[in-house]
Amino acid sequence: MTNDVVVQPTNTGVYYSGHFFRLSTPFDLLRFTALPFIDRIRLGLLTLRARHVKDWKSLEHETAADWLRRLGGDTVFRVVWEPLLIGKFGPYAEKVSAVWFWNKLKLRGGSRGKGGEERLAYMKGSFARLAEATAAGIESAGGKVVCRAPVTRISPLENGRWQVCGPWGEVESDKVIVTTALPLVADMVESWATPEYLSGLRRINYLANVCLVLQLDRSLSSTYWLNVNDPSFPFVGVIEHTNFESASSYGGNHIVYLSKYLPHTDALYKMSAKEILDFSMPYLQKMFPAFSSSWIRHYDVWKARWSQPVVEKEYSALIPPQDGPRPGFYLCSMAQIYPEDRGTNYAIREGRRLAARLINT
Repeated sequence: MTNDVVVQPTNTGVYYSGHFFRLSTPFDLLRFTALPFIDRIRLGLLTLRARHVKDWKSLEHETAADWLRRLGGDTVFRVVWEPLLIGKFGPYAEKVSAVWFWNKLKLRGGSRGKGGEERLAYMKGSFARLAEATAAGIESAGGKVVCRAPVTRISPLENGRWQVCGPWGEVESDKVIVTTALPLVADMVESWATPEYLSGLRRINYLANVCLVLQLDRSLSSTYWLNVNDPSFPFVGVIEHTNFESASSYGGNHIVYLSKYLPHTDALYKMSAKEILDFSMPYLQKMFPAFSSSWIRHYDVWKARWSQPVVEKEYSALIPPQDGPRPGFYLCSMAQIYPEDRGTNYAIREGRRLAARLINT
């Protein structure tokens, strides 16, 4: 499937105080009038200094908020970074580790072309094709993929094997690899794991996500990734996917994502799809005055309860190891990806590493 992965230039923008700013290249930064000129220089120097950090462990004791204030000053933090931290982590914004933010800056800096523009990769047809191909490979090797089969209990047996149970029945195996959110793992192993182990699994906080996906009959803007640095706007970003991958790939529809990270107890998370659309419309029309509901051909709302692990200070001491408390039990979850942030590339990397280790034992 390698030939289906395309790498293309993108553009990034910021919506702040009712204005749009392009922030894709160093020259865009110099024109970012939301900051005084001296603070534009500070912002540029901050990103350069962040990329030159070699030892991420030196940042573990510091929050992202404190680190960014120290490197760029209060004005840069208030205009650029604080809205993004709040939009991404909400009530946990002041607890997020500097390591998490450093890695984001490092990753973005490493994906730039010769002209300073950001270049990103995309699998044509979406990552669903990768998941389907993986399932087909498992089945062709004699394995079985069972969908819509929740697991309620994982138990060790006297013969050294493991039993996995759910409403669908049960299955035994020599080894178990659990990839769910860590608090869910705690519920599955509560009958036999120690209180200390369970407490560690439940110590990791998670945010949920709501993503409104619009299919429009025309383009909303010329920007691919628009960071919303306006605290009155409920979404952290407006991503027009078809400014990256052509609308011709989607039947002429222009695809726009509006993403929001939030506690699962938030009222927005509990809304129906129609309520979320109606809630979002006034904000979109404020941002894009020409936008009308008549542009919408179709919409979907996706929700994920365990979307974003909250990476706090000294996170390396909080996350559990992949090897569980008993032989044959292993964890390989998004929350254990560190110092990087969770992502498909890293999930594949960790899965391969663990699988290779188990094959050789």
